[in-house]
Amino acid sequence: MNEIMIDLQGGAKAPLYEKIYEYIKNEIVDGKISKGEKLPSTRLLAKNLSVSRSTVELAYDQLLAEGYIEAEPYRGYFVCDVEALYQLEQRNHMQEKLQAGQDWQPGWKTEIKHGAGSSKQKEIDFSPYTIDTQNFPYNVWRKLHKNVLLDDREEILLSGDGQGDHELRMAIADYLHQARGVNCVAEQIIIGAGNEYLELLLAQVLGEKKTVLMDDPTYLQAYRTFSNMGYLVKNIPAEQGSMPIEAVRRENADILYVMPSHQFPLGTVMPLKQRLELLKWASEKEGRYLIEDDHDSEYRYKGKPIPSLQSIDHEEKVIYLGTFSKSIAPSLRISYMVLPLHLLKKYQESCSFYSTTVSKIQQEVLREFIRGGYFGRHLNKMRGIYKNKHDFLVGELKKKNWVQNIAGDNAGLHVLVQVNTTLTEEEICKKAAECGIRLMGIREHYIHTPPEGRPVLLLGYGKPDEQEIQKGLEVLESIVLENRIPLPLR
Repeated sequence: MNEIMIDLQGGAKAPLYEKIYEYIKNEIVDGKISKGEKLPSTRLLAKNLSVSRSTVELAYDQLLAEGYIEAEPYRGYFVCDVEALYQLEQRNHMQEKLQAGQDWQPGWKTEIKHGAGSSKQKEIDFSPYTIDTQNFPYNVWRKLHKNVLLDDREEILLSGDGQGDHELRMAIADYLHQARGVNCVAEQIIIGAGNEYLELLLAQVLGEKKTVLMDDPTYLQAYRTFSNMGYLVKNIPAEQGSMPIEAVRRENADILYVMPSHQFPLGTVMPLKQRLELLKWASEKEGRYLIEDDHDSEYRYKGKPIPSLQSIDHEEKVIYLGTFSKSIAPSLRISYMVLPLHLLKKYQESCSFYSTTVSKIQQEVLREFIRGGYFGRHLNKMRGIYKNKHDFLVGELKKKNWVQNIAGDNAGLHVLVQVNTTLTEEEICKKAAECGIRLMGIREHYIHTPPEGRPVLLLGYGKPDEQEIQKGLEVLESIVLENRIPLPLR
């Protein structure tokens, strides 16, 4: 293929790269550009469209990240095989089903972060779980608290709906649809104090004797929660994008726990082809589900956010989990779960008697924070702040000859750094702690024994500022260089 004609003048106002991305994506989905077909080079397409080459590169990067195309070294960009696996047409019958008379019965009227909440404050905190607290909108939050308590309303002192405040759930549903493409209505959302609480509820909804399949390494809190509920939790080594379908079929699981938009801790993005394969797997048997933990999805610094897995699920097989811990504050302790409609009915039958675990006051403040536009502005501000920190950290790391590899960048709040040293991860973290630096390694995120190899550190940039990042890297450099492995002469 030598040319693609795209009208960049008409239509909605959007960045040029996004118009190019949307056009090519739709052509692939509709089968107008067939699998295996070669796309024009970025230079040629930029020339034909009279745009900069970087604009086309951004569009291609987004298509690569979502798995619509693949890059072959020295050959170019080729279309992936996505057409035959799943139908991607946009359908959302959730509201219609609710209005069609489905009989929903009304509901009855400790998150450990690997030491991230320790009372002993480190001088510089590179934990991947921390956030920037200096730029929290204290004045706005204080004003909203005051407004919520301004009127002496009796209902503000009551526990409220067990699923969470309905107005807040409506606000969350609107936000999820706009930001993540999630198709849901307020009635499908359950609000709870942390993902672990919602996973405990979910285990009661799904029933006993289930087998859960997870990546390894993974988010260990979810692993521990399901294990404590008596589920058999299996794991497969995390590969690029995670969860290869061949391994999934071998394990005979009922539930897959996935983080497709930003796998923790590896930071990989699951390609579209693999997402469709997992959805197809789930649709083949009753009782199979995908739990989508949309970890760190708010923060992506290159291209546009990756759409959620739930947004392309038309068989109601995805259970969506999200939280405001990273986007607002961990202490808020407000997470949310989006249930398929048939599971919502099971929730009402078995769990609707539970009281909400989130303060009614906090729920109203959050609702006003979202509805008033403060949340959107705060997110945009923090994306800029975190991108600057990310770029500074990666730029500094690239200057270090003891850094062998940097991965998981351009999204989330941490990067993975492979270090050239004879020290183990545990030894590096211990020495760093003695110098007032909090560090974490990849090995402590494995369910089972991790593979051998040089240390890989998780460097979080949520908490430290640029000066602290630079100082922390200087300390880390002094630790590593004392035990550096000599590189061969060239």
